[in-house]
Amino acid sequence: MTSARAVTQLKPLDKKRIAFILLGIALFIVVYLSPSWPDAIDPAGKSFELSREGKAALGLFLLAATWWVFEVVPIGVTAIAIGVIQALFAIRDPQVAFTDFMNPSVWFIFASLVIGRTFTKSGLTQRMAYNMLVIVGERTSMIYLGSFILIALLTMIMAHTAVAATIYPLLMAIYSMYTDDEKPTKFGKGLFIGMAFVAGAGSIVTLLGAARGAVAIGFFADIIGREISFFEYTLYLGPVGWVMVVLLWFFFMFFLKPEQRTIPGLREKAKMLRDNLGPMKKVEWFTLVVVMSAIAIMSLRSFVPAFAALDKSGIILTTTILFFVFQVLKIQDLEEIPWNIILLFGGAMSIGFCLWQTGAATWLAIQWLGLFENAHWFIFVQGMAIFVLVMTNLIMNVAAIAITMPIALVIAPYLGVAPEVVMFAALVTSGMPFLFLVGAAPNAIAYESKQFSSAEFLKYGIPGSILLMVVLGIFVAFIWPMMGMPVLTGQ
Repeated sequence: MTSARAVTQLKPLDKKRIAFILLGIALFIVVYLSPSWPDAIDPAGKSFELSREGKAALGLFLLAATWWVFEVVPIGVTAIAIGVIQALFAIRDPQVAFTDFMNPSVWFIFASLVIGRTFTKSGLTQRMAYNMLVIVGERTSMIYLGSFILIALLTMIMAHTAVAATIYPLLMAIYSMYTDDEKPTKFGKGLFIGMAFVAGAGSIVTLLGAARGAVAIGFFADIIGREISFFEYTLYLGPVGWVMVVLLWFFFMFFLKPEQRTIPGLREKAKMLRDNLGPMKKVEWFTLVVVMSAIAIMSLRSFVPAFAALDKSGIILTTTILFFVFQVLKIQDLEEIPWNIILLFGGAMSIGFCLWQTGAATWLAIQWLGLFENAHWFIFVQGMAIFVLVMTNLIMNVAAIAITMPIALVIAPYLGVAPEVVMFAALVTSGMPFLFLVGAAPNAIAYESKQFSSAEFLKYGIPGSILLMVVLGIFVAFIWPMMGMPVLTGQ
């Protein structure tokens, strides 16, 4: 007699998957059991030992990176493994390692995803999508461009995580008009990977795009003794951000040119669907007012002393509470939240703090930047920027700035490098982690589209990062000096 209940069948053995699982474990064990590594020596001659815990943290990162890139288990499960291994191998106190999964930044991502869900449920997403399609028309190249410009504009006034969560359902609505096929397409890959890349490029334009800018300015003021104004920040980083937005459009038109040049009848279909929605409903107005109020308060924290003490995660989580209090969302909506992504960022915070608190990240920074002590100033700046780029793909960009800038600002005077170019170059690369999903929340949000794998993200992220370094090099060598930025001491 056949049971009425479905029985889960074990899948055939996937040798490739098993091989990568074992590779990650082997990398951790080899690093963990290896003899002590040489100390790092800073320019002042101070020695930095790589502790047992620091060495274990590096091995843990190699395991996590291998599993994340090749997706041998769900990315959220790899994140859980990060906490478990820290606890089992006494790398950090288990209470500390697992508490990182509840970091305020993780809650910020949760609240951002709830906003995206609310936009979709209220109908705002569809309304925005149809209006944009009426403007940009039927050419897929213009849909790319229109989407990228909208994302970049929004990141000038709100955090790029919130922008990505808001724009994601809009892009899903647009993509649904491109094809009914569930298989990934070039257009889908370009649209969603492009969302992640452009959210990073746009986030460097103003101090409102991400927290890293305020952190860097704080370090700069403490170490150098000079304040960087909001205007000066945007003066130098605004052109870089917008140049990257435009170049990324060409980038995706080259690497991921849509299969269809146009979507016939799209504009007329969008007009019809927009008209069918009718005037904005009360729930749409309520959603818009709640979200825009939260964005306004978060933005004003930099300018209004009364708001300065308000935590951004607390502000944005208030929107989640209001949506449930006023029954815009129901308990069933929590099941629609991509918890895999939230766990991913919990794990990213945990491994990031692990590398930082065990001293592994500082040890790496000193070892790397020490290679450029006698290099040409341009090579030093680019080398420092590359280190920040790599680190911001592995740990929080704020942590990458906090680790790298103090060391770079100590080495810079020996090479005659002005501190301003060190800070601005670091901010450029810390804002655009194009390699790994854990590099920034928009990367992980884009992954939820199921249009690309972690390996594909890395595949397009490598040439994207090379493009970024070329653009930065041109600004460092030519454009910033012409704009009045000192790049050498005495200028």
